[in-house]
Amino acid sequence: MKLRRPEFRRIARGLRFRLTASYAIFFAVVFILFATVLREQLRTTLANQTHEILEEEWRGMHGYLEIVHYSNGDKAQWSYNADDADESLSVQEIKKVFLVADANGKVLADVDDTVDDGQAVSNTYKEIGVIAADIQKRVRAAINSGKPATPIWIKRSTADGEEFEIRSGVVYGQKHYAPFYVAIGASLEQNNAILREFTWVYAGVIPVALILGSLMGWFMAGRSLRPVHDVARAAQRITSSNLSLRIPSRQSGDELDFLILTLNRMIERLEASFQQIKQFSTDVSHELRTPITAIRGQLEVALFTAKTTEQYREAMFNALTDIDRLSQIVRALLLLSQAESGQLALQRARVNLRDIVTEIVEQFQIVAEAAGVRLSESAPDDCVVDADHVQIGRLLTNMLSNAIKFTPEKGEVRVALRMSEDRAILTIEDTGRGIPAEHLPHIFDRFYRVPGTGTAPGPEQGLGLGLSFVAWIVRAHEGKIDVESTPGKGTTFTISLALALPEPGGTAIARTDSEAAEPARS
Repeated sequence: MKLRRPEFRRIARGLRFRLTASYAIFFAVVFILFATVLREQLRTTLANQTHEILEEEWRGMHGYLEIVHYSNGDKAQWSYNADDADESLSVQEIKKVFLVADANGKVLADVDDTVDDGQAVSNTYKEIGVIAADIQKRVRAAINSGKPATPIWIKRSTADGEEFEIRSGVVYGQKHYAPFYVAIGASLEQNNAILREFTWVYAGVIPVALILGSLMGWFMAGRSLRPVHDVARAAQRITSSNLSLRIPSRQSGDELDFLILTLNRMIERLEASFQQIKQFSTDVSHELRTPITAIRGQLEVALFTAKTTEQYREAMFNALTDIDRLSQIVRALLLLSQAESGQLALQRARVNLRDIVTEIVEQFQIVAEAAGVRLSESAPDDCVVDADHVQIGRLLTNMLSNAIKFTPEKGEVRVALRMSEDRAILTIEDTGRGIPAEHLPHIFDRFYRVPGTGTAPGPEQGLGLGLSFVAWIVRAHEGKIDVESTPGKGTTFTISLALALPEPGGTAIARTDSEAAEPARS
């Protein structure tokens, strides 16, 4: 099946193809390097074996060869037991590639061989092309170097390309001490044949191994990437309408599980964001409907039924009251939405929590007196925390506003601040109507208002956002808020914040001027 170019490009850009290609290139380089190193090692081993054989033959040659002086010149004479098969074989091996010459480069005749023009040399050496000038040069160089026993290694080739390794050197005759040049050699044809066979074997093995390795790599890459495709397909099923779905973990503890965990956490954050947006839209549509309807009703009444100036004035006053309530809702919703989305950043500093408590309690003394409620506080001289002065003020404002609102006349609201180990404990306690147990888990939800009647104004007087904002402020300060309530006896809110660490070299407190915080209604 022939792939079209766009389809091939798509496959070539795939991670599976690139992984397989990387494997193939990597193993090709490894195989070639391994084959090169192995071939070089084999060549070195064969060369060493040849050298060892020639050295062994050289030592044997010393035991069998004699340089005999005749009247017509020096000759090479072999002394060995012809009846001994091993000695005969050794001498014959040496004589296959053998030459002996005097210091002037004259090749000595072998007493056992026929001499042609005084050049007694093996046929192999004749084919190699030994010349007297070359021999004379090597003998004199060895003698002049002062190291006549140093072996001389040379390589020569015949006309048909056969290569020989030659071990040569300078020796001295036994009857007289004139130097002679002696050389023995061995054919490298078998070594070269082994190297050629090795090369051809690897030349055939490497492509096959690469093809098989590439197929295996393609299979393994596909198998390794299959979980990634499963994760991608699972992620594709998650949309804005079903963000509660999660990608199932493989429970293998590998990098893919970490990716799944990261994606699930990202989906959780997206779900929380969507829920905030959805909640905000629901809250706005729900809470704005009532004042807008009331405003519309007031204006329609004024338009169709009002006849006097006083009636128009009353309709406009009621409409402005509802508009003011509408503005409060919008302002509170925007502030809470900014806080929960992280757009409202805390301006934290070292502040004395006692100063903030005293300041807010003093602000509410007049409100408490007007409601017939006794407001008291108790706090240590110094209670330093790392907090946002303005937001802590808003927290106390909302808490005291609720406490006074839901406490009957002649009741009491107590604000207590104390320190426990490394925590600052702020308690707001009232003797109001209390909160039924079934409503306690929901009091920090947006727009949640405890149903029922009592001394507090009707539900229309509160927005149900104050405690939601309080909960956010506590969370933003890494604190904790708890509530205990008994219907008919009162409610106690306990807020725990971390104390600030002592500053190096002192305990100075960074105080900030208070900003006006309008008591919020909830």
